[in-house]
Amino acid sequence: MNNHKELAKAYFLEGYNCAQAVVLAFHEELGFDKQTAACMASCFGGGMGRLREVCGTVSGMFIVLGLLKGYHDPKDQDGKKALYEQVQHLAHTFKEHNKSIICRELLGLDHHTDEPTPSARTPEYYKRRPCAELAADAADILEQFLKNS
Repeated sequence: MNNHKELAKAYFLEGYNCAQAVVLAFHEELGFDKQTAACMASCFGGGMGRLREVCGTVSGMFIVLGLLKGYHDPKDQDGKKALYEQVQHLAHTFKEHNKSIICRELLGLDHHTDEPTPSARTPEYYKRRPCAELAADAADILEQFLKNS
């Protein structure tokens, strides 16, 4: 496996959103080109379109997990249960590391939703946002989970 932690951080610092950074770190294992992987995760940045709900890095983990270990038969109750257990485990681990899986809480925001216009990626933006480190942590958590499962 690649060093997904460093890849995710680098993709975020390149300008991709938080969810894209995590999914792109795994795109080769998923069998997707960069454009497809980036498009697949594009809606989940900023806690889902800057709604500041579930952190995009966490959503990115779940996208990758579903593509690698998801179920496709709607009657597969065992597969669904197994996947949901894995999702909850990953969410719990991320929360242990970062105190929350909610975007606005991770960013220390006192409001629920932001305007849809993304923030400019300036040096000041990167200094005040923990998102590059959160993307690295999410990718590392997922990489370790996949190695051990």
